[in-house]
Amino acid sequence: MPETDRKGQDYEAIAATGPGAIAQFADERRGWIPKFQHALHKTPSLVPLIVLVLSILIFGVLLGSKFFSPFAMTLILQQVQIVGILGAAQALVILTAGIDLSVGAIMVFSSVIMGQFTFRYNLPVELAVLCGLAVGTAIGALNGYLVARVKLPPFIVTLGMWQIVLAANFLYSANETIRSQEIQEQAPLLQFFGTTIEVGGARLTVGVVFMVLLVFFLAYVLRQTAWGRHVYAVGDDPEAAELSGVQVNKVLISVYALSGLICAFAGWALIGRIGSVSPTSGQLGNIESITAVVIGGISLFGGRGSIAGMMFGALIVGVFTLGLRLLGADAQWTYLLIGVLIIAAVAVDQWIRKASV
Repeated sequence: MPETDRKGQDYEAIAATGPGAIAQFADERRGWIPKFQHALHKTPSLVPLIVLVLSILIFGVLLGSKFFSPFAMTLILQQVQIVGILGAAQALVILTAGIDLSVGAIMVFSSVIMGQFTFRYNLPVELAVLCGLAVGTAIGALNGYLVARVKLPPFIVTLGMWQIVLAANFLYSANETIRSQEIQEQAPLLQFFGTTIEVGGARLTVGVVFMVLLVFFLAYVLRQTAWGRHVYAVGDDPEAAELSGVQVNKVLISVYALSGLICAFAGWALIGRIGSVSPTSGQLGNIESITAVVIGGISLFGGRGSIAGMMFGALIVGVFTLGLRLLGADAQWTYLLIGVLIIAAVAVDQWIRKASV
């Protein structure tokens, strides 16, 4: 007779005859809910993809061609390009079961370094950009060192670093904004990510193209390289990863350093997006990047999720923001719905984690 356990799985003993025979059991999942839960566990980015498609369809029905126009679609991409780049940096850290509250501050400080080194010290713009990228990488590596070697909690380390970098940003720049016209005349390379590219009837910026290429590159690295598998292993169980030969400390430092470098690129892209170098811009980058990661199905407990899911999460925010704006709704509705999505995403993650691998 079949026996049913509390989870609803049927186990049927298959009789075996002969000496030394071993009983075998058939495990059959009943119902579509456990199967759907298991599918989501195997592919976490499926949830944000479904939400993204549904939101596009809903706003498409409500707004028609006004929403489905090439201008509207590319506008969404342009609006989320900074969040998408920062989200990639944040996703790497969260995959290791950490968090980086300093990504926005690193982004802005890197952009200020690029601008100030160009206009205050008259360095070649190419060298100034490299200095900005190096500073972002160094700050990220310092975060990683404090987390990996000193064993400080990532939340505390990056919260403190956020305050330090934010203060350094204002003290160093003297709260001075380098105007767009000055950059266009003397250092147009700083606005490189704002260069427009015509693709059919759509207009994309270099920043959007960079964001998409970055997502594809990181997705490949995380899935197809030993380093990427080590990142997931460290986030899933660092003790087990270390016992299996993974150099956990080196992986963590490299993740935070790469995150800092990506934030510096986001700072360069920010200059192209707003046209100027402003020490007061992008202050909500840390919150927006975490929002994209959480809605994108990357587990805050580490070890599960994908960069593609983060990209879907950023696009969901962009679709809701533009769709509600075109409908004439109050901006507060956007924050309300995004807040609901964040809580729902965490609840779904908890539910998915109950599924067996």
